[in-house]
Amino acid sequence: MTIGGVKPNREKKPRKSKQPLVDEKSPLLPTKHGEDSFDEFNGASFSGAVFNLSTTIVGAGIMALPATMKVLGLIPGVAAIIFMALLTNASIEFLLRFSRTAKSVSYGGLMEDAFGNWGRILIQLCVLVNNIGVLIVYMIIIGDVLSGTTSDGVHHAGVLEGWFGVQWWTGRFFVLVATTLAVFAPLASLKRIDSLRYTSALSVALAVVFLVITVGITLYKLLDGTIQAPRLFPEVANLTSLLNLFTVVPVLVTAYICHYNVHSIDNELDDNTKIKAVVSSSLALCSSVYVMTSIFGFLLFGDETLDDVLANFSTDLGIPFGSVLNDAVRVSYAAHLMLVFPIVFYPLRLNLDGLIFPVASPLTTDNTRFASLSIGLIAVIFVAANYIPSIWDAFQFTGATAAVLIGFILPAAITLRDRYGISTKRDRILAIVMIALAVFSNVIAIYSDAYALLKNGPSTRE
Repeated sequence: MTIGGVKPNREKKPRKSKQPLVDEKSPLLPTKHGEDSFDEFNGASFSGAVFNLSTTIVGAGIMALPATMKVLGLIPGVAAIIFMALLTNASIEFLLRFSRTAKSVSYGGLMEDAFGNWGRILIQLCVLVNNIGVLIVYMIIIGDVLSGTTSDGVHHAGVLEGWFGVQWWTGRFFVLVATTLAVFAPLASLKRIDSLRYTSALSVALAVVFLVITVGITLYKLLDGTIQAPRLFPEVANLTSLLNLFTVVPVLVTAYICHYNVHSIDNELDDNTKIKAVVSSSLALCSSVYVMTSIFGFLLFGDETLDDVLANFSTDLGIPFGSVLNDAVRVSYAAHLMLVFPIVFYPLRLNLDGLIFPVASPLTTDNTRFASLSIGLIAVIFVAANYIPSIWDAFQFTGATAAVLIGFILPAAITLRDRYGISTKRDRILAIVMIALAVFSNVIAIYSDAYALLKNGPSTRE
């Protein structure tokens, strides 16, 4: 469901698996058969919804989480990951509860109900900024992994370059063009998010493959005695190092942002009373993967952990079959990101359409508009991916701006606005704390990043 201001004229009822979904105003699900619609759809399953939401959460953010351990230390780092999961669950619960009361079937519809048309426009703009930034990160990582990258004069060979040498068809441009045409374009052409449930399941499996290999390598090196004890707490020597701790907040926020897809998944569920269980299951699964990846990634590379831990797997691990395992890790995660791409692209396209054509017919019924928006967005992401210096820079920008608004500030603002008088005292206190933490930590993070940028200059990537 788009984040536009679409509201049904009746309250949603729990759906049974045999009932067709009927919402004549929904741009996701057509109500009749014909050349502009797809086959009858009886609702998404619980497992399909969990996989789709989990895939929305576990994107490229996982690659930057081991670097947060380098900044915070192991114990505060793990605590921060768990705390952010709990805060995310609370913010999504706010959205769902107020959406039910307001009879809104989209995030934008809820924002419009609470703050008027400008509220809907604000959330649509936030989704555009956040999702474009995230998808640019995905393309950067896929290009780096498959074709290689040069940073600060040091070249990190890509998988294809290592296998076949430097060829015209192993270069970044050709690889990204081929990936876009062979993977992104076909998956982005699907008009219903539940159609991505199988690729989502595969993407989660690939993320687990990455985790299992990382854990195996770390345990081998622990038994071999070649891993030093990890730093458990941060090193704070002065005010600058203290402020630097807050730079991890935007990364953690970005790692859990999935709010823009919650309504879409809820709308397609065969029984929408399951949505809270879907959210809890997805957050539990993703938090477990995040914690394990952060611990074992930091154990494996220590203070040498890079902003994108995948880049560490281009070096000699000092173990048998190290090069094979390096390639397995990088290829599995590059494939994972390819399959995550359409899940994040889906709400991006819908929200851009809602922003540009707020009163047009549903996007799924207009193939020309659907194709034009898809091609235009993919082209913008493709071009921008060649000019963003690093994934840490992209995470800092989106995490400190759009992501924190989507995930915490706006759900809390809806709760405090409380048009229907359903907020409890606990809700209001939590909402105030949520906004205060988000604003304070992100202001400090932006200041710290700006100071470091002015002092050291921008990072470069070729």
